[in-house]
Amino acid sequence: MRNALLVAVLASLLGCDQGASLERISGPTMGSSYTVQYVRTPQGPAPEQVKREVEAVLEGIDKHFSTYRGDSQIETFNRLPANSCQRMSADVLELVRVGEQLSQESAGAFDLTVEPLLDLWGFGPQSRLEKVPDAQALARARLRVGHGHLRIAGEQLCKDAPVAVDFNSIAAGYAVDVLVERLKALGIADLLVDVTGELKAVGRKPDGHGWKVALELPRDDRQIVQQMVVVDGFGVSTSGDYRNYFEENGQRYSHTFDARLGRPVKHNLAAVTVFDRSTLMADGYSTLLLILGPEQGWDFALQHGIAAVFVTRVADGFASRSTPAFAQVVE
Repeated sequence: MRNALLVAVLASLLGCDQGASLERISGPTMGSSYTVQYVRTPQGPAPEQVKREVEAVLEGIDKHFSTYRGDSQIETFNRLPANSCQRMSADVLELVRVGEQLSQESAGAFDLTVEPLLDLWGFGPQSRLEKVPDAQALARARLRVGHGHLRIAGEQLCKDAPVAVDFNSIAAGYAVDVLVERLKALGIADLLVDVTGELKAVGRKPDGHGWKVALELPRDDRQIVQQMVVVDGFGVSTSGDYRNYFEENGQRYSHTFDARLGRPVKHNLAAVTVFDRSTLMADGYSTLLLILGPEQGWDFALQHGIAAVFVTRVADGFASRSTPAFAQVVE
């Protein structure tokens, strides 16, 4: 499970207006956890109702997208042989289309069908051991990878090879967006939603201050805040290689894969944080940029106007730079 570099930071509450208070609910989801913080007003829903609504949404998403439960829609599809089709819910097809877009934009580097590679290297749901695979095993796994093997036919998802789809690079961001819209429908206007580290903030806290997000340096041993950013109306996602990795013969192998090569990326880009109105797209683009690396990723972000912060390993620690679009978000 990918770990983000983001921490929602709340200042002390000062002078709540008209009975407004800050509520917080949390729980497990997607192999990690979720947190919802929102401003409750006297006319708003009770925390118990909010928690029920949130967990119902997350349970529905888990049943559709989880690769860790055999009864999910996507795992049922993944077990099908080549030249098979399966009727899918609209949200699954929506994310397949997003995956296709990201695959095309990255010339195949980003790919939702890398699960066989993740399993082979020890990072996937069917993994047994973290290790560098032999050439023959790698060649066999690569035959089962490629977004081009998928197609949508009406309400069905079809495949012409025994591919397995893994939505872990975008599902959490999608979940955040769905939760934000559900909470708004309940009459909650000011909130911060975090699902496995992907988050979105809207409005303000009861004291009138904005929601603050801390960007961290990618350290394995402790959290070090690099920059504080006030967020309103943006989704935020960080992808990094600093926690989910293994080492063999002095070489570091992360869980971030370039589908074109069939192996973990090899470059000095440690983490990328992306801000976007859509948390789904922030989630996808943070992964895409991390795959492309410090040079290609930077050029891609500039070309597409992506608000991003790049943290690169250098000889004496880390170096950070942000795109012009990020400067506009901060302003």
